[in-house]
Amino acid sequence: MLDQEIKSQLKEYLKLLENDIVLKVQFGSDDVSKEVDELVQEITGMSDKITMQQSEFPRVPSFSVNRPGEDTGVVFSGVPLGHEFTSLVLALLQVSGRAPKEEENVLEQIRQLQGPLHFETFVSLSCHNCPDVVQALNLMSVINPDITHTMIEGSAFKDEAENKDVMAVPSVYLNGDSFVDGRQTLKSILEKLGNTTVDVEALNSKDPYDMLIIGGGPAGASAAIYAARKGIRTGIVADRFGGQVADTKGIENFVATKYTEGPQLTASLEEHVRDYNVDILDAMSAKSLEKKDEFELELENGAALQSKTIVLSTGASWKTIGIPGEAEFTNKGVAYCPHCDGPMFEGKDVAVIGGGNSGIEAAIDLAGIVKHVTILEFLPELNADSVLQERVNSLSNVSVITNARTSEIYGDSKVQGLSYVDRESDEEHSIELAGVFVQIGLDPNTGWLEDTVEKNKFGEIVVDKTGATDVPGVFAAGDCTDMPYKQIITSMGSGAAAALGAFDYMIRN
Repeated sequence: MLDQEIKSQLKEYLKLLENDIVLKVQFGSDDVSKEVDELVQEITGMSDKITMQQSEFPRVPSFSVNRPGEDTGVVFSGVPLGHEFTSLVLALLQVSGRAPKEEENVLEQIRQLQGPLHFETFVSLSCHNCPDVVQALNLMSVINPDITHTMIEGSAFKDEAENKDVMAVPSVYLNGDSFVDGRQTLKSILEKLGNTTVDVEALNSKDPYDMLIIGGGPAGASAAIYAARKGIRTGIVADRFGGQVADTKGIENFVATKYTEGPQLTASLEEHVRDYNVDILDAMSAKSLEKKDEFELELENGAALQSKTIVLSTGASWKTIGIPGEAEFTNKGVAYCPHCDGPMFEGKDVAVIGGGNSGIEAAIDLAGIVKHVTILEFLPELNADSVLQERVNSLSNVSVITNARTSEIYGDSKVQGLSYVDRESDEEHSIELAGVFVQIGLDPNTGWLEDTVEKNKFGEIVVDKTGATDVPGVFAAGDCTDMPYKQIITSMGSGAAAALGAFDYMIRN
């Protein structure tokens, strides 16, 4: 089940177990049960602190991770490998008594939740966003006896997923009802449960910063590190660390790192920032920026922060088409992440809207899972790299339609098809399908700034070579700016330049 390298890593992790744990199991005679049985047997054989015990679960195969004589409510239905292997390792360590790396005030919020709260999360093992949700809910189950959580591998329980119209992962149910879809953090889950407390007065009373960075992606993290190394009072406001990087699967063009994945790089970014004296205000969003005696940043929670200089690094978000049906069927057939949601469309017909690199890469990935992929490109020809075009043209279950203006996505409770207009003939056509993956690029997250700084027609902040905007003291970096190349490494470079530029401005003024 586990290759030798993973076995070696797991043995080292299991040395960190604090106390005994019991794996309660139930298997059937199906292939998935055999995989889970083999996995549990291997884990049990690696540590004398782990024992196995037969039990019963609503879904077979399943196993739970428990303290002796006590059910924690941490259950895995299916095989927790792929991206979920880390979720399994953390569950083993935390149930054994290993302290979680969370702030005490967050742990106290979890303890105060009133139950019973029974969470169930449908995942796909190729989804790099699912582990964040699974690990958060597992932790909540370990901390609070009124909470339980079951990870459900969608491909192992297809009928249940289809009966519940699960077409996007992670998909979380609470006490049997749909609770939330998509990537979430522990803090955002607590917020949705109405159990977060923000001390606005404490935020308002913070001393002014020398440099305040808004955004926690590669540009923001780089800016924070470079600012903190100058010994100045530095703060960073981030609704989540990583930004778009956190939603990226394979990264193969990050110099000196042959391959990594978004969640791993995101964790490294956050860890590096936390090594410095940076005041991190995470799970918070900016609302407005105004120049008074100093710059004042108003947050969505009502608090206001002051700073001598500002670095804007708010990144970008998936661009939407803005046609009828897109918003209505999001997570009900309309998706933006082929790696996460592709497995939910196994054996079905889907469309990819967009013929750039991201669209063609999505089509190639989906072709190995679904029955047929139709690519719709607005322009007369695809604009992806030639090597990608050659690859997609070699696939028998992929077709390409150019000069296509997608006009509507339709269905009842979920997507049933889309309509498009042939831009040459002006004729309208329809395609019956189960899913639509939108891959048409990114929009800068700059709308909240309104007219505070100069932006171009695409909404990108206009900057000079030092990252300076048209407002003295305000700098910007990364995908929210008009820099020509939107890459992780260029964002990091522009973040460093903006921080150095802001520092230079500050000492001169």
